Amino acid sequence: MAFPAMRYLPNCSLLFAELPLLQRPAAAKAAGFDAVEFWWPFAEAAPADAEVDAFVTAITDAGVALVGLNFFGGDLAGPDAGVLSIPSRAGEWRDNVAVAASIAQRLDVRGLNALYGIRVDEATPAEQDELAVENLVLAAKAVEATGATVLVEPLSGPKPYPLRTAADAVRVLDGVRAGGVDNVGLLFDLFHLAGNGDDLDAAITAHFGDIAHVQIADVPGRGEPGSGDLDLADRLQTLQDKGYDGWVSLEYKPSTGDTAASLDWLPRSMRGAA
Repeated sequence: MAFPAMRYLPNCSLLFAELPLLQRPAAAKAAGFDAVEFWWPFAEAAPADAEVDAFVTAITDAGVALVGLNFFGGDLAGPDAGVLSIPSRAGEWRDNVAVAASIAQRLDVRGLNALYGIRVDEATPAEQDELAVENLVLAAKAVEATGATVLVEPLSGPKPYPLRTAADAVRVLDGVRAGGVDNVGLLFDLFHLAGNGDDLDAAITAHFGDIAHVQIADVPGRGEPGSGDLDLADRLQTLQDKGYDGWVSLEYKPSTGDTAASLDWLPRSMRGAA
């Protein structure tokens, strides 16, 4: 099945990774994209102003929109998968929310992804979950004036990350909304959900109203569409048929190591904003 005409963008923390980070927005533009997203692009939760300015300039000079940005998630290549539910890292989280909110205001970022954090020995699951809701409410209020949405994402992999299904994340969203904010939503990553064995079709039906952003990669391997066995085109068509008109992020690792070659499945005519 051909991929539907939707609004596609590259996640430039994984795509164009053969280039230095600040060169990737321009490379995305040259490849035909009008928008990009990034994970948190700095090593620290609260980087120096000069680092932030350089990143903002790279986006604006490239002429692309920064649609999505992660909050600080710690060492994603190591033990971390977010910090918002970890008591000993509450200071990092608060500092990061201020910086991320500033970037969102400067670049009109639409979605900010808040990785939940792993289970830790220093607190019970109930204490972590309570802290997570408090911190998500804090983040949502911090970006509310910019019109941005705070996203919650289930993840796959071996780390003790408690949100594994769409239903897991929606339960968190319900708690955050009960805290008095509405600008939160589900980041529906087909790779992570399928990797965890979640029923994608059932999840789309049950939680479509919560879906605020979509990311894709094939399963297994997290490569480009066609490198694995997951019927991504059919699921995207289902989302479109149900009325999803948001962005679809290409959050995959090119199976060849070359970003340009990995984009052959997506005609250049479909890379700009629809």
